[in-house]
Amino acid sequence: MKILVINSGSSSLKYQVLDMKTEECLVKGIVERIGEDQSDIKHKNKEKICENDKKIKDHEEALKEVMKLLIDPEYGCLKELSEIDAIGHRVVHGGEKFFSSVLINDEVIEAIEENSDLAPLHNPPNLTGIRAAKKLLPGVPQVAVFDTSFHHTMEPKAYMYGLAYELYEKYKIRKYGFHGTSHRYVSQKAAEILGKDIESLKIISAHLGNGASLAAVDKGKVIDTSMGFTPLEGLIMGTRSGDIDPSIPLFLLRKGYTIDEVDDILNKKSGLTGLSGISNDMRDIKKAIREGNKKAKLAYDVYVYRLAKYIGSYATILKRFDVLIFTAGVGENNPEIRKDVCDYLDIFELKLDEEKNNILNKEDRIISTSDSHVKVLVIKTDEELMIAKDTKKIVEKMGKN
Repeated sequence: MKILVINSGSSSLKYQVLDMKTEECLVKGIVERIGEDQSDIKHKNKEKICENDKKIKDHEEALKEVMKLLIDPEYGCLKELSEIDAIGHRVVHGGEKFFSSVLINDEVIEAIEENSDLAPLHNPPNLTGIRAAKKLLPGVPQVAVFDTSFHHTMEPKAYMYGLAYELYEKYKIRKYGFHGTSHRYVSQKAAEILGKDIESLKIISAHLGNGASLAAVDKGKVIDTSMGFTPLEGLIMGTRSGDIDPSIPLFLLRKGYTIDEVDDILNKKSGLTGLSGISNDMRDIKKAIREGNKKAKLAYDVYVYRLAKYIGSYATILKRFDVLIFTAGVGENNPEIRKDVCDYLDIFELKLDEEKNNILNKEDRIISTSDSHVKVLVIKTDEELMIAKDTKKIVEKMGKN
C-alpha cells in the first residue's frame, strides 16, 4: 500500500509518499508561499533533489504540481497516480468530536469546519488540502489524523480551567493539547527501543521545536499535556510566550494595544524571540550566548527553567516516571539543552551519560547511564509515518467491511 501524507498550512503544503510494506519514505517535499508572486517547491526522492520557483495561486494548483513530481521519471516514485492507495491528512483540531483518526466523508468535513473557531489559523488550510485532494484524486480514500486526538484520554481534572462552567458549555473552552501525533509516535518508539510494554511505562515526552509541548503518558495514555485551548499555553517557545498571568493581555488592552496587536505579541513576538531580541532559532541564541549576549542567556535560562519545572510537575502527577524523551528540532539536536534540563532533575536519580548525549547523529538512542532510575532517550519524531499507519489501518478496515 502506498500512502500520500499531506500537511496543508495557510500558505504551504508539505507531503510524503510512504510505501507501507516497508514503512519507507519514497519522496518528500514542500510547496511554500502559495498565493504569493513566487512560490517555492522543494522535492526529494531517494537519489535526487528538485527545487524550483513558480507562481502557484492556491493549494489545488500546488497539489497538481506535486502530482506531476510524483510521476516524474527523474524525480518521482510512481509510474502513475493510480498507485496511490490512500491519502492521510494532518488536521490540527478535532475538538470534542474526534477521539481518533477517521475516514473523511462530508460529515467529517463539516465537523472539521465547525471546529475552525478553535483553530482559525490551522483547520481552514487543513480543509483546503482535503478538498484539493478530493477533487484531484476522486475515489481515493482519505483519512483525517488529528493533533488533538491523542490527548482525549485526559480526565476533566486535567483539561478543565478554573472558569465559569457555562463557558465550557457554550464555547467548549478547555485544554485540548497539540503535537499529539508526535507524542504518540515517540512514546510507542521509546517502549520499542527499551523492549518494554508501553502499558508498564510512565513517560514524559518533550516535543521541542519552534512550538514546544510536554505530554505525561501513563500506560500509553495521556494524563496531561502543556498546550491548552490553543498552542499558546505551556512552555516558552520560539515566538510564543507560553504560560503568563492572564491579566497581562487585559493590561495591554487598557494601555491602548489592539486585540490583533496583543495576539501578535503573544504568538509571534514573545518566547525566545521576545526575550532575546534576536531570533526564535536556538542555534542563533546559543551563538549569541557565546558572544556574551546577556539577553540571549536570559532567554535560554528561562526556556530551560520552564521546561524542567514542567517535567517536575508531571513526575508528580505520574507519581514516578520511567522515561524522558527529547524530540523535534531542538530536542533532537541540542545536547546542551538536554544536559541543562537533566541537571535540574537529580531528585529523580536521573543520570545522563554525557558521552552518549554529545554524539551528534540522527539515530534514536538512550542517553542515560545504565544505573539511571529514569531512562532518557533522543527520538526523531515521525508524524508522517504515524499518519500513514493510521490511514493504512482505517483503509484496511474499510476494505474488510
